[in-house]
Amino acid sequence: MGENGLVAIYRDDGIVLRTHKLGEADRIVTVLARKSGRIRAVAKGVRRTKSRFGARLEPFTHVDLLLYTGRSLDVITQAETLRPYGEQLAADYPRYTTGTAMLETAEKLTPVEKEPAMRQFLLLVGGLRALGEGGHDPRLVLDAFLLRSLAVAGYAPALEECAVCGTTALQAAPSGGLRAFGLASGGLTCQNCRAPGSATPALGTVALMVALLRGDWDHADASERRHQVECSGLTAAYLQWHLEHSIRSLKHVEHA
Repeated sequence: MGENGLVAIYRDDGIVLRTHKLGEADRIVTVLARKSGRIRAVAKGVRRTKSRFGARLEPFTHVDLLLYTGRSLDVITQAETLRPYGEQLAADYPRYTTGTAMLETAEKLTPVEKEPAMRQFLLLVGGLRALGEGGHDPRLVLDAFLLRSLAVAGYAPALEECAVCGTTALQAAPSGGLRAFGLASGGLTCQNCRAPGSATPALGTVALMVALLRGDWDHADASERRHQVECSGLTAAYLQWHLEHSIRSLKHVEHA
């Protein structure tokens, strides 16, 4: 970071999460940046037809930014496109809606502005790249991103030991194993710690969730559809319980 008089100027790169209008020609841009975490900054004049970098500040775009620190919001003075992930997703509605849910989740999991969140940033870049390449089912990519993002934020669901007492799956086997999944409990529990209203996912569903957390794509890609559907439901419910509000774009993913 350098000083230019009383104005602090800095450079960072990040993914544009969302934008909204400000006045007649400006736009507020929310970015998850590599070094600075989540930033909200003003891009002046970008809604004019002659704007130099308006198209570079659209959601899904990985941009290199030059900014200066303002009183309430920072101001973007330069933007260069590093990778326009939106171009790959725009023509594929399921992948586009999946990507939108990823952007919204990344914003919700970085609630404090300018708090470094390098691992969340890298997860988002990796998730968008995987979506664009199209090698995996988009919902599997989303669930992997959600589970790993929760883990980075400190909310990883317990899947191989009881979330309450720590009993392992092997130790719990004589009494029925780890078959209950409780949102408030923090994941799977043994029968002794089972909370009222807990779900009872199939063993294949639990194995899929473990595979997605570990990045075992051979297992994930070969999983049965019914296990994928159940995994998505549990993951979405677990995420939204811990965030204490809904991810609106997940509704569009369901419809896709």
